[in-house]
Amino acid sequence: MKGVVLAAGKGERLRPLTDDRPKVLLKAANKPIIEYVLANLYPFVDEFIVVVRYKKEKLMRALGDEFRGKPITYVDQVEGDGSARAIYSAKDFVEDEPFLAVNGDIYFELDALKGLMHAFRNNDAALVVKEFEDLSHFGMIEVEKGLVKEVKEKPGKVRGYANLGIYIFKPEIFEFIEKTELSERGEYEITDTLNLYLKAGKKIGVASYKGYWNDVGRPWNLLELNEYLLKTKLEHRIEGLIEEGAKIIPPVYIGRGTIVRSGAYIVGPVIIGEDSKIGPNCFIRPYTSIGNHCHIGNAVEIKNSIIMDYSNAPHLNYVGDSIIGENSNLGAGTITANLRHDNGHVKVEIKGKLEDSGRRKLGAIIGHNVKVGINVTIYPGRKIGSNSFVGPGVVVDKNIPEDSMIVVKQEKIIAERR
Repeated sequence: MKGVVLAAGKGERLRPLTDDRPKVLLKAANKPIIEYVLANLYPFVDEFIVVVRYKKEKLMRALGDEFRGKPITYVDQVEGDGSARAIYSAKDFVEDEPFLAVNGDIYFELDALKGLMHAFRNNDAALVVKEFEDLSHFGMIEVEKGLVKEVKEKPGKVRGYANLGIYIFKPEIFEFIEKTELSERGEYEITDTLNLYLKAGKKIGVASYKGYWNDVGRPWNLLELNEYLLKTKLEHRIEGLIEEGAKIIPPVYIGRGTIVRSGAYIVGPVIIGEDSKIGPNCFIRPYTSIGNHCHIGNAVEIKNSIIMDYSNAPHLNYVGDSIIGENSNLGAGTITANLRHDNGHVKVEIKGKLEDSGRRKLGAIIGHNVKVGINVTIYPGRKIGSNSFVGPGVVVDKNIPEDSMIVVKQEKIIAERR
């Protein structure tokens, strides 16, 4: 059986983190999201077919030609947007047998696929659903006697079953994708294809899943997934060097070549990659992921954050509930605020509109190759685009676009002292 992984999307809502990479390469607990998907598919497939488009070269370099010994075939998404067209891209590669199709930007546990395989027995297709109290952000799957009765658009704030983006199809599904019309969103939706399939008398089995699932569509979803993985999956292991005087409270993973200097205080769950420098005299709090070749220095406190490879918070910084992209640097005294004065939910601008993150605490979302000067203050939920420079003393109260420079002009008076 082939496993088709949909990985062509741009991840617009995740910018600036996706300025230079497909969203499936964003890391939680120091591992790309797509690798969790491949690991779950692994027991059920003999080959992976990864559908690509946006920044595909970076994804292909990262994954290579195989995953744990099983081959990966890369397929360009055919013309047109949407999940139906993405799945259709694999038409010439799945051969004449059932195949799995999974969104590459979601996290789920192995039980979801076990349930899917069971639901597929004696049916033409099957999908995985999960019950939510509020379906405002989900399409609704109406279920009757273990089968899909109808697929509906987002019904609003009602309880029901949501489609999780995990399917098994027979090759005949491609005939129905060819008949699928463009949706109001300007995409070819697999949910519309499923309704055509049902009208033709086909049976779609339902696997009801009760485990953890995360659709990583916005920056705070990445923080949520990172926290879940560190809380439930992290094993305590020290492969680096811990100097005398450093305090490690498990579970903490420290990679090869990393040095934790005296005075560092690390409270797990925390993961730190390879060849990084930690301390001296820093405080790393739970649910923090620090990548490879990073520097977390003197008098720095980090809490519930993701620091990507080659990035630095070298001295006198506070980083809370934040994401810092690759190869970025915080100047001395830079602070990320993560709490509003009114204790309300932090709102973030997503595609030109403010969205409620649902979080009381949410700090900065900083892109890649960003340089921040000394004594910079960043308001909660603000974004700094990739390749930008923020000068000393700036108060970042509005989002900064990518490839920008922002400086504060000071009017100085020099008078003779009498």
